[in-house]
Amino acid sequence: MSDARFPNPGRTPALATAGLAGGGHPTIIQGGMGVAVSNWRLAKAVALCGQLGVVSGTGIDSVLVRRLQDGDVGGHVRRAMEHFPFSDIVKDTLRRYFLPDGRPADKPYLRLPLPTVEGNRFHRGLMALAGYTEVFLAKEGHDGPIGINLLTKIQLPNMATLYGAMLAGVSHVLMGAGIPRDIPGILDELSQHRRTSMRIDATVPRDGEPVVAHFDPAELGGDALPELGRPDFFPIISTHALASILLKKATGAIQGFIVEAPTAGGHNAPPRGGKTFDERGQPVYGDRDRADLEQMRALGMPFWLAGSSGSPDALAAALDEGAAGVQVGTIFAYCDESGFETAVKQQVIDRVLAGDTDVLTDAKASPTGFPFKVVTLPGSLSESEVYEQRTRVCDLGYLREVVRTDEGKLAYRCASEPVADYVAKGGDIAETVGRKCLCNALMANVGVGQVQKGQTTPELPLVTSGDDLAAITRVLKPGATSYTAAEVVDYLLGQA
Repeated sequence: MSDARFPNPGRTPALATAGLAGGGHPTIIQGGMGVAVSNWRLAKAVALCGQLGVVSGTGIDSVLVRRLQDGDVGGHVRRAMEHFPFSDIVKDTLRRYFLPDGRPADKPYLRLPLPTVEGNRFHRGLMALAGYTEVFLAKEGHDGPIGINLLTKIQLPNMATLYGAMLAGVSHVLMGAGIPRDIPGILDELSQHRRTSMRIDATVPRDGEPVVAHFDPAELGGDALPELGRPDFFPIISTHALASILLKKATGAIQGFIVEAPTAGGHNAPPRGGKTFDERGQPVYGDRDRADLEQMRALGMPFWLAGSSGSPDALAAALDEGAAGVQVGTIFAYCDESGFETAVKQQVIDRVLAGDTDVLTDAKASPTGFPFKVVTLPGSLSESEVYEQRTRVCDLGYLREVVRTDEGKLAYRCASEPVADYVAKGGDIAETVGRKCLCNALMANVGVGQVQKGQTTPELPLVTSGDDLAAITRVLKPGATSYTAAEVVDYLLGQA
Protein backbone atom coordinates (compact mmCIF):
# COMPACT_ATOMS: atom_id res chain seq x y z
CA MET A 1 0.00 0.00 0.00
CA SER A 2 1.51 3.30 -1.05
CA ASP A 3 -0.31 5.68 1.30
CA ALA A 4 2.19 7.04 3.82
CA ARG A 5 -0.48 7.05 6.52
CA PHE A 6 -0.34 3.25 6.62
CA PRO A 7 3.27 2.14 7.26
CA ASN A 8 4.32 -1.51 7.14
CA PRO A 9 0.95 -2.96 6.12
CA GLY A 10 0.32 -6.54 7.02
CA ARG A 11 2.63 -6.75 10.03
CA THR A 12 0.94 -8.97 12.60
CA PRO A 13 2.40 -8.50 16.09
CA ALA A 14 2.41 -11.47 18.42
CA LEU A 15 -0.82 -11.69 20.37
CA ALA A 16 -0.63 -11.47 24.12
CA THR A 17 -0.87 -14.99 25.52
CA ALA A 18 0.32 -14.55 29.10
CA GLY A 19 -1.50 -16.96 31.34
CA LEU A 20 -3.12 -18.92 28.52
CA ALA A 21 -2.91 -22.69 28.55
CA GLY A 22 -2.04 -25.08 25.73
CA GLY A 23 0.52 -23.34 23.54
CA GLY A 24 -1.12 -19.94 23.47
CA HIS A 25 -4.72 -21.11 23.32
CA PRO A 26 -7.13 -20.23 26.12
CA THR A 27 -8.68 -23.04 28.11
CA ILE A 28 -11.79 -20.95 28.72
CA ILE A 29 -13.42 -18.60 26.24
CA GLN A 30 -16.05 -16.40 27.84
CA GLY A 31 -19.20 -16.25 25.73
CA GLY A 32 -19.93 -13.10 23.74
CA MET A 33 -23.49 -12.50 24.94
CA GLY A 34 -25.29 -9.53 23.44
CA VAL A 35 -26.49 -6.88 23.65
CA ALA A 36 -23.66 -5.70 26.00
CA VAL A 37 -24.20 -8.52 28.51
CA SER A 38 -20.63 -9.39 27.63
CA ASN A 39 -19.51 -5.83 28.26
CA TRP A 40 -16.00 -4.49 28.69
CA ARG A 41 -16.05 -5.03 32.46
CA LEU A 42 -16.79 -8.75 32.12
CA ALA A 43 -14.27 -9.31 29.32
CA LYS A 44 -11.59 -7.48 31.28
CA ALA A 45 -12.27 -9.49 34.43
CA VAL A 46 -11.92 -12.78 32.51
CA ALA A 47 -8.75 -11.65 30.74
CA LEU A 48 -7.22 -10.71 34.09
CA CYS A 49 -7.75 -14.35 35.09
CA GLY A 50 -5.61 -15.47 32.14
CA GLN A 51 -8.48 -16.59 29.89
CA LEU A 52 -10.06 -15.10 26.76
CA GLY A 53 -12.46 -12.28 27.61
CA VAL A 54 -14.95 -11.40 24.88
CA VAL A 55 -17.04 -8.28 24.34
CA SER A 56 -20.26 -8.29 22.37
CA GLY A 57 -20.28 -6.07 19.29
CA THR A 58 -24.00 -6.53 18.61
CA GLY A 59 -25.79 -3.17 18.64
CA ILE A 60 -22.76 -1.59 20.30
CA ASP A 61 -23.22 1.72 18.45
CA SER A 62 -26.64 2.22 20.06
CA VAL A 63 -25.26 1.13 23.43
CA LEU A 64 -22.50 3.73 23.10
CA VAL A 65 -24.79 6.67 22.41
CA ARG A 66 -27.19 5.60 25.16
CA ARG A 67 -24.37 5.42 27.69
CA LEU A 68 -23.44 8.97 26.66
CA GLN A 69 -27.05 10.14 27.03
CA ASP A 70 -27.12 8.65 30.51
CA GLY A 71 -24.21 10.91 31.43
CA ASP A 72 -21.31 8.47 30.95
CA VAL A 73 -21.09 7.73 34.66
CA GLY A 74 -17.43 7.40 35.63
CA GLY A 75 -16.30 8.96 32.35
CA HIS A 76 -15.14 5.61 30.95
CA VAL A 77 -16.65 6.02 27.48
CA ARG A 78 -15.19 9.49 26.97
CA ARG A 79 -11.80 8.36 28.27
CA ALA A 80 -11.66 5.66 25.62
CA MET A 81 -12.98 7.97 22.90
CA GLU A 82 -10.07 10.36 23.48
CA HIS A 83 -7.74 7.78 21.93
CA PHE A 84 -9.81 7.12 18.79
CA PRO A 85 -7.75 8.28 15.79
CA PHE A 86 -10.61 10.08 14.02
CA SER A 87 -11.17 13.09 16.27
CA ASP A 88 -13.92 14.72 14.20
CA ILE A 89 -16.12 11.63 14.65
CA VAL A 90 -15.53 11.81 18.39
CA LYS A 91 -16.45 15.51 18.50
CA ASP A 92 -19.55 14.94 16.39
CA THR A 93 -20.68 12.05 18.57
CA LEU A 94 -20.26 14.02 21.78
CA ARG A 95 -22.03 17.05 20.31
CA ARG A 96 -25.02 15.01 19.24
CA TYR A 97 -25.42 12.56 22.09
CA PHE A 98 -23.54 13.43 25.29
CA LEU A 99 -25.73 14.75 28.12
CA PRO A 100 -23.52 15.77 31.07
CA ASP A 101 -26.41 15.61 33.53
CA GLY A 102 -27.91 12.48 32.04
CA ARG A 103 -31.31 11.83 30.50
CA PRO A 104 -34.54 11.99 32.52
CA ALA A 105 -35.71 8.40 33.03
CA ASP A 106 -39.07 9.04 31.36
CA LYS A 107 -37.59 10.64 28.24
CA PRO A 108 -36.67 8.69 25.10
CA TYR A 109 -33.12 8.19 23.92
CA LEU A 110 -32.08 9.95 20.76
CA ARG A 111 -31.82 7.24 18.13
CA LEU A 112 -29.17 6.51 15.57
CA PRO A 113 -30.08 6.24 11.89
CA LEU A 114 -31.20 2.73 11.02
CA PRO A 115 -28.39 0.78 9.33
CA THR A 116 -28.59 0.65 5.54
CA VAL A 117 -26.43 -0.73 2.76
CA GLU A 118 -25.38 2.75 1.64
CA GLY A 119 -25.05 4.26 5.13
CA ASN A 120 -23.13 7.47 5.66
CA ARG A 121 -19.66 8.42 6.83
CA PHE A 122 -20.71 9.59 10.30
CA HIS A 123 -22.65 6.43 11.14
CA ARG A 124 -19.91 4.16 9.82
CA GLY A 125 -17.41 6.15 11.85
CA LEU A 126 -19.59 5.87 14.93
CA MET A 127 -19.86 2.09 14.47
CA ALA A 128 -16.07 1.95 14.36
CA LEU A 129 -15.87 4.22 17.39
CA ALA A 130 -18.22 1.94 19.33
CA GLY A 131 -16.19 -1.18 18.53
CA TYR A 132 -13.01 0.68 19.44
CA THR A 133 -14.35 1.99 22.74
CA GLU A 134 -15.59 -1.38 24.02
CA VAL A 135 -12.33 -3.17 23.17
CA PHE A 136 -10.16 -0.30 24.46
CA LEU A 137 -11.86 -0.39 27.86
CA ALA A 138 -11.68 -4.19 28.03
CA LYS A 139 -7.93 -4.10 27.27
CA GLU A 140 -7.08 -1.11 29.45
CA GLY A 141 -4.46 -1.75 32.14
CA HIS A 142 -3.36 -5.29 31.17
CA ASP A 143 -1.87 -7.21 28.25
CA GLY A 144 -4.27 -10.15 28.16
CA PRO A 145 -6.20 -11.01 24.98
CA ILE A 146 -9.65 -9.61 24.26
CA GLY A 147 -12.01 -10.90 21.58
CA ILE A 148 -15.18 -9.53 20.05
CA ASN A 149 -18.32 -11.49 19.17
CA LEU A 150 -20.61 -10.50 16.31
CA LEU A 151 -23.66 -12.08 14.70
CA THR A 152 -23.35 -13.10 11.06
CA LYS A 153 -27.06 -12.35 10.65
CA ILE A 154 -26.45 -8.68 11.50
CA GLN A 155 -24.29 -7.82 8.51
CA LEU A 156 -24.50 -4.10 7.88
CA PRO A 157 -22.58 -2.80 10.94
CA ASN A 158 -19.97 -5.57 10.99
CA MET A 159 -17.18 -4.22 8.79
CA ALA A 160 -17.00 -0.84 10.53
CA THR A 161 -17.35 -2.40 14.00
CA LEU A 162 -14.55 -4.87 13.25
CA TYR A 163 -12.29 -2.08 12.01
CA GLY A 164 -12.80 -0.11 15.21
CA ALA A 165 -12.14 -3.18 17.32
CA MET A 166 -8.95 -3.84 15.38
CA LEU A 167 -7.80 -0.25 15.91
CA ALA A 168 -8.09 -0.97 19.64
CA GLY A 169 -6.05 -4.18 19.36
CA VAL A 170 -8.68 -6.92 19.45
CA SER A 171 -6.99 -10.32 19.33
CA HIS A 172 -9.88 -12.65 18.37
CA VAL A 173 -13.09 -12.38 16.36
CA LEU A 174 -15.93 -14.85 17.06
CA MET A 175 -19.00 -15.09 14.84
CA GLY A 176 -22.04 -17.37 14.78
CA ALA A 177 -25.72 -17.27 13.74
CA GLY A 178 -24.92 -17.87 10.10
CA ILE A 179 -22.05 -18.86 7.82
CA PRO A 180 -19.40 -16.11 8.01
CA ARG A 181 -17.39 -17.11 4.94
CA ASP A 182 -16.59 -13.48 3.98
CA ILE A 183 -15.14 -12.43 7.32
CA PRO A 184 -11.61 -13.91 7.11
CA GLY A 185 -10.90 -11.97 3.92
CA ILE A 186 -12.43 -8.84 5.38
CA LEU A 187 -10.08 -9.13 8.37
CA ASP A 188 -7.15 -9.46 5.97
CA GLU A 189 -8.14 -6.27 4.14
CA LEU A 190 -8.93 -4.26 7.26
CA SER A 191 -5.61 -5.21 8.84
CA GLN A 192 -4.03 -3.22 5.99
CA HIS A 193 -6.55 -0.35 6.19
CA ARG A 194 -7.92 -1.34 2.78
CA ARG A 195 -11.38 -0.91 1.33
CA THR A 196 -13.40 -4.09 1.72
CA SER A 197 -16.80 -5.45 0.70
CA MET A 198 -19.42 -7.89 1.93
CA ARG A 199 -22.16 -9.61 -0.03
CA ILE A 200 -25.41 -9.06 1.84
CA ASP A 201 -27.83 -11.93 2.33
CA ALA A 202 -30.68 -10.16 0.55
CA THR A 203 -33.90 -11.24 -1.09
CA VAL A 204 -33.57 -10.32 -4.77
CA PRO A 205 -35.65 -11.02 -7.88
CA ARG A 206 -34.55 -13.92 -10.06
CA ASP A 207 -31.46 -12.83 -12.01
CA GLY A 208 -31.50 -9.63 -9.97
CA GLU A 209 -28.34 -7.77 -9.05
CA PRO A 210 -26.82 -9.00 -5.78
CA VAL A 211 -26.55 -6.58 -2.86
CA VAL A 212 -23.05 -5.65 -1.77
CA ALA A 213 -22.00 -3.31 1.04
CA HIS A 214 -18.62 -1.57 1.18
CA PHE A 215 -16.43 -0.06 3.87
CA ASP A 216 -13.35 2.06 3.21
CA PRO A 217 -11.20 3.05 6.22
CA ALA A 218 -9.74 5.92 4.18
CA GLU A 219 -13.20 7.52 4.18
CA LEU A 220 -12.81 8.19 7.90
CA GLY A 221 -9.72 10.37 7.35
CA GLY A 222 -6.96 10.59 9.91
CA ASP A 223 -3.23 10.15 9.51
CA ALA A 224 -0.40 8.20 11.11
CA LEU A 225 -2.77 5.34 11.80
CA PRO A 226 -1.38 2.43 13.80
CA GLU A 227 -0.16 -0.83 12.37
CA LEU A 228 -2.88 -3.42 12.79
CA GLY A 229 -2.58 -7.05 13.73
CA ARG A 230 -4.94 -9.43 11.99
CA PRO A 231 -7.01 -11.05 14.77
CA ASP A 232 -7.58 -14.79 14.95
CA PHE A 233 -10.96 -15.81 13.56
CA PHE A 234 -13.10 -18.43 15.33
CA PRO A 235 -16.41 -19.20 13.60
CA ILE A 236 -19.11 -20.58 15.90
CA ILE A 237 -20.50 -23.70 14.25
CA SER A 238 -22.92 -26.49 15.11
CA THR A 239 -21.53 -29.37 13.01
CA HIS A 240 -18.23 -30.65 11.64
CA ALA A 241 -19.71 -30.37 8.14
CA LEU A 242 -19.95 -26.60 8.46
CA ALA A 243 -16.35 -26.46 9.67
CA SER A 244 -15.25 -28.33 6.55
CA ILE A 245 -17.24 -26.00 4.30
CA LEU A 246 -15.72 -22.90 5.88
CA LEU A 247 -12.19 -24.24 5.58
CA LYS A 248 -12.79 -24.80 1.85
CA LYS A 249 -14.83 -21.72 0.98
CA ALA A 250 -13.90 -18.96 3.43
CA THR A 251 -12.15 -15.96 1.88
CA GLY A 252 -9.16 -16.18 4.22
CA ALA A 253 -7.57 -18.13 7.04
CA ILE A 254 -9.45 -19.54 10.03
CA GLN A 255 -7.56 -20.19 13.25
CA GLY A 256 -10.05 -22.35 15.16
CA PHE A 257 -13.70 -23.26 15.72
CA ILE A 258 -16.20 -23.04 18.54
CA VAL A 259 -18.50 -26.06 18.31
CA GLU A 260 -21.82 -25.07 19.84
CA ALA A 261 -24.50 -27.53 20.92
CA PRO A 262 -28.20 -26.55 20.75
CA THR A 263 -28.27 -26.25 24.55
CA ALA A 264 -26.35 -22.95 24.31
CA GLY A 265 -28.08 -19.63 24.95
CA GLY A 266 -29.04 -16.96 22.43
CA HIS A 267 -29.57 -18.06 18.84
CA ASN A 268 -29.27 -21.75 18.00
CA ALA A 269 -28.72 -23.29 14.59
CA PRO A 270 -32.00 -24.68 13.22
CA PRO A 271 -32.28 -28.49 13.33
CA ARG A 272 -30.96 -30.22 10.22
CA GLY A 273 -33.51 -33.00 10.38
CA GLY A 274 -36.56 -30.98 9.37
CA LYS A 275 -39.21 -29.06 11.27
CA THR A 276 -40.15 -31.32 14.16
CA PHE A 277 -41.41 -29.78 17.40
CA ASP A 278 -42.16 -31.03 20.89
CA GLU A 279 -45.38 -30.40 22.84
CA ARG A 280 -44.17 -26.89 23.81
CA GLY A 281 -43.35 -25.92 20.24
CA GLN A 282 -39.60 -26.30 20.71
CA PRO A 283 -37.55 -27.60 17.76
CA VAL A 284 -36.36 -31.17 18.24
CA TYR A 285 -32.67 -31.84 17.65
CA GLY A 286 -31.25 -35.24 16.69
CA ASP A 287 -28.03 -37.01 15.81
CA ARG A 288 -27.51 -34.93 12.67
CA ASP A 289 -27.29 -31.82 14.84
CA ARG A 290 -24.34 -33.10 16.85
CA ALA A 291 -20.83 -32.44 15.70
CA ASP A 292 -18.68 -35.50 15.10
CA LEU A 293 -15.68 -34.74 17.28
CA GLU A 294 -13.57 -37.36 15.56
CA GLN A 295 -14.13 -35.42 12.36
CA MET A 296 -13.31 -32.18 14.16
CA ARG A 297 -10.02 -33.63 15.37
CA ALA A 298 -9.25 -34.79 11.83
CA LEU A 299 -9.41 -31.19 10.60
CA GLY A 300 -6.26 -30.45 12.59
CA MET A 301 -7.62 -27.17 13.93
CA PRO A 302 -8.05 -26.14 17.57
CA PHE A 303 -11.66 -26.19 18.70
CA TRP A 304 -13.65 -25.39 21.81
CA LEU A 305 -16.94 -26.97 22.92
CA ALA A 306 -19.88 -24.77 23.87
CA GLY A 307 -23.38 -25.40 25.19
CA SER A 308 -23.80 -26.75 28.76
CA SER A 309 -20.01 -26.62 29.10
CA GLY A 310 -19.95 -24.56 32.29
CA SER A 311 -18.54 -27.11 34.73
CA PRO A 312 -15.16 -28.67 35.59
CA ASP A 313 -16.48 -32.04 34.41
CA ALA A 314 -17.51 -30.59 31.04
CA LEU A 315 -14.10 -28.95 30.68
CA ALA A 316 -12.31 -32.21 31.50
CA ALA A 317 -14.50 -34.09 29.02
CA ALA A 318 -13.79 -31.52 26.32
CA LEU A 319 -10.05 -31.83 26.85
CA ASP A 320 -10.35 -35.61 26.71
CA GLU A 321 -12.07 -35.26 23.33
CA GLY A 322 -9.13 -33.27 21.97
CA ALA A 323 -10.67 -29.82 22.36
CA ALA A 324 -8.50 -26.88 23.41
CA GLY A 325 -11.11 -26.03 26.04
CA VAL A 326 -14.64 -24.71 26.36
CA GLN A 327 -16.65 -21.60 25.66
CA VAL A 328 -18.89 -20.71 28.59
CA GLY A 329 -21.70 -18.18 28.55
CA THR A 330 -24.55 -18.72 30.99
CA ILE A 331 -22.69 -18.66 34.31
CA PHE A 332 -20.66 -15.64 33.18
CA ALA A 333 -23.86 -13.86 32.10
CA TYR A 334 -25.13 -13.60 35.67
CA CYS A 335 -21.87 -12.72 37.46
CA ASP A 336 -21.28 -9.31 39.03
CA GLU A 337 -19.38 -7.86 36.09
CA SER A 338 -21.85 -8.77 33.34
CA GLY A 339 -23.99 -6.11 31.71
CA PHE A 340 -27.39 -7.50 32.68
CA GLU A 341 -29.40 -4.84 34.49
CA THR A 342 -29.01 -5.50 38.22
CA ALA A 343 -32.70 -6.17 38.92
CA VAL A 344 -32.97 -8.59 35.98
CA LYS A 345 -29.83 -10.42 37.07
CA GLN A 346 -30.98 -10.76 40.65
CA GLN A 347 -34.46 -11.89 39.64
CA VAL A 348 -32.95 -14.74 37.63
CA ILE A 349 -30.51 -15.73 40.40
CA ASP A 350 -33.31 -15.70 42.99
CA ARG A 351 -35.44 -17.99 40.83
CA VAL A 352 -32.49 -20.34 40.28
CA LEU A 353 -31.95 -20.55 44.04
CA ALA A 354 -35.65 -21.27 44.50
CA GLY A 355 -35.49 -24.06 41.91
CA ASP A 356 -38.01 -22.22 39.77
CA THR A 357 -36.44 -21.77 36.33
CA ASP A 358 -37.53 -22.58 32.83
CA VAL A 359 -35.69 -22.01 29.54
CA LEU A 360 -37.72 -22.32 26.35
CA THR A 361 -36.19 -22.77 22.90
CA ASP A 362 -38.57 -20.44 21.10
CA ALA A 363 -38.77 -21.24 17.40
CA LYS A 364 -40.65 -18.00 16.64
CA ALA A 365 -39.21 -15.25 18.85
CA SER A 366 -36.33 -14.14 16.65
CA PRO A 367 -37.06 -12.43 13.33
CA THR A 368 -33.92 -14.14 11.99
CA GLY A 369 -35.81 -17.45 11.79
CA PHE A 370 -33.24 -19.06 14.09
CA PRO A 371 -34.48 -20.66 17.34
CA PHE A 372 -33.81 -18.40 20.31
CA LYS A 373 -33.47 -19.44 23.96
CA VAL A 374 -35.78 -17.51 26.31
CA VAL A 375 -35.88 -17.54 30.12
CA THR A 376 -39.46 -17.62 31.39
CA LEU A 377 -39.52 -14.56 33.63
CA PRO A 378 -42.55 -12.76 35.09
CA GLY A 379 -43.00 -9.25 33.73
CA SER A 380 -40.83 -9.88 30.68
CA LEU A 381 -41.72 -10.44 27.04
CA SER A 382 -41.44 -14.18 27.66
CA GLU A 383 -45.05 -13.99 28.91
CA SER A 384 -47.49 -14.10 26.02
CA GLU A 385 -49.91 -11.62 27.61
CA VAL A 386 -47.08 -9.11 28.12
CA TYR A 387 -45.84 -9.61 24.57
CA GLU A 388 -49.33 -9.10 23.14
CA GLN A 389 -49.66 -5.73 24.92
CA ARG A 390 -46.53 -4.28 23.31
CA THR A 391 -47.06 -1.97 20.34
CA ARG A 392 -44.90 -3.17 17.44
CA VAL A 393 -42.19 -0.74 16.39
CA CYS A 394 -38.93 -1.15 14.48
CA ASP A 395 -36.67 1.75 15.44
CA LEU A 396 -33.27 0.03 15.76
CA GLY A 397 -33.37 -2.16 12.67
CA TYR A 398 -30.39 -4.44 13.23
CA LEU A 399 -32.31 -7.56 12.23
CA ARG A 400 -34.03 -6.11 9.19
CA GLU A 401 -33.91 -8.14 5.99
CA VAL A 402 -32.63 -6.39 2.86
CA VAL A 403 -34.90 -6.72 -0.16
CA ARG A 404 -34.19 -5.65 -3.73
CA THR A 405 -37.48 -4.74 -5.40
CA ASP A 406 -38.42 -5.51 -8.98
CA GLU A 407 -37.55 -1.89 -9.76
CA GLY A 408 -34.01 -2.45 -8.44
CA LYS A 409 -34.41 -0.35 -5.30
CA LEU A 410 -33.54 -1.53 -1.79
CA ALA A 411 -36.15 -1.97 0.92
CA TYR A 412 -35.81 -3.14 4.51
CA ARG A 413 -38.27 -5.23 6.47
CA CYS A 414 -38.41 -7.09 9.78
CA ALA A 415 -40.90 -9.76 10.81
CA SER A 416 -41.14 -8.01 14.20
CA GLU A 417 -42.14 -4.62 12.79
CA PRO A 418 -45.79 -3.51 12.48
CA VAL A 419 -47.55 -6.26 10.54
CA ALA A 420 -49.04 -3.94 7.91
CA ASP A 421 -45.62 -2.45 7.18
CA TYR A 422 -44.05 -5.87 6.78
CA VAL A 423 -46.76 -7.10 4.42
CA ALA A 424 -46.59 -3.88 2.39
CA LYS A 425 -42.92 -4.63 1.71
CA GLY A 426 -43.78 -8.07 0.32
CA GLY A 427 -43.44 -10.04 3.54
CA ASP A 428 -45.59 -13.06 4.35
CA ILE A 429 -47.98 -12.29 7.21
CA ALA A 430 -47.39 -15.79 8.61
CA GLU A 431 -43.78 -14.80 9.33
CA THR A 432 -44.92 -12.14 11.81
CA VAL A 433 -46.66 -14.53 14.20
CA GLY A 434 -44.88 -14.76 17.54
CA ARG A 435 -41.97 -12.59 16.44
CA LYS A 436 -40.49 -10.43 19.18
CA CYS A 437 -38.43 -7.28 18.85
CA LEU A 438 -35.08 -8.61 20.02
CA CYS A 439 -33.34 -5.30 19.31
CA ASN A 440 -35.37 -3.34 21.85
CA ALA A 441 -35.73 -6.20 24.34
CA LEU A 442 -32.00 -6.93 24.50
CA MET A 443 -31.27 -3.23 25.04
CA ALA A 444 -33.71 -3.35 27.94
CA ASN A 445 -31.83 -6.34 29.39
CA VAL A 446 -28.81 -4.13 30.02
CA GLY A 447 -30.62 -1.08 31.35
CA VAL A 448 -30.77 1.07 28.21
CA GLY A 449 -34.30 0.27 27.09
CA GLN A 450 -36.09 2.86 24.96
CA VAL A 451 -39.07 4.88 26.19
CA GLN A 452 -41.35 4.66 23.19
CA LYS A 453 -43.76 7.35 21.98
CA GLY A 454 -46.74 7.66 24.31
CA GLN A 455 -45.01 5.68 27.08
CA THR A 456 -43.32 6.78 30.31
CA THR A 457 -41.51 3.53 31.12
CA PRO A 458 -38.86 1.71 29.10
CA GLU A 459 -39.23 -1.31 26.86
CA LEU A 460 -39.37 -4.64 28.68
CA PRO A 461 -36.60 -7.25 28.66
CA LEU A 462 -36.45 -10.68 27.06
CA VAL A 463 -33.76 -12.68 28.82
CA THR A 464 -31.80 -15.43 27.12
CA SER A 465 -29.79 -18.23 28.68
CA GLY A 466 -28.43 -21.66 27.96
CA ASP A 467 -30.38 -24.69 29.11
CA ASP A 468 -28.02 -25.22 32.05
CA LEU A 469 -29.18 -22.14 33.97
CA ALA A 470 -29.14 -24.12 37.22
CA ALA A 471 -25.34 -24.27 36.95
CA ILE A 472 -25.34 -20.93 38.75
CA THR A 473 -25.96 -22.78 42.01
CA ARG A 474 -22.66 -24.61 41.61
CA VAL A 475 -20.73 -21.34 41.46
CA LEU A 476 -22.47 -19.54 44.31
CA LYS A 477 -20.82 -19.92 47.69
CA PRO A 478 -23.06 -21.03 50.59
CA GLY A 479 -25.39 -18.21 51.57
CA ALA A 480 -24.30 -15.96 48.68
CA THR A 481 -26.64 -14.42 46.12
CA SER A 482 -23.97 -13.10 43.75
CA TYR A 483 -20.55 -14.08 42.44
CA THR A 484 -17.69 -12.71 40.35
CA ALA A 485 -16.15 -13.65 37.02
CA ALA A 486 -12.99 -14.71 38.85
CA GLU A 487 -15.06 -17.16 40.91
CA VAL A 488 -16.43 -18.62 37.67
CA VAL A 489 -12.92 -19.15 36.30
CA ASP A 490 -11.74 -20.70 39.59
CA TYR A 491 -14.75 -23.01 39.62
CA LEU A 492 -14.20 -24.15 36.03
CA LEU A 493 -10.52 -24.79 36.62
CA GLY A 494 -11.23 -26.68 39.81
CA GLN A 495 -9.60 -24.11 42.07
CA ALA A 496 -12.69 -23.08 44.03
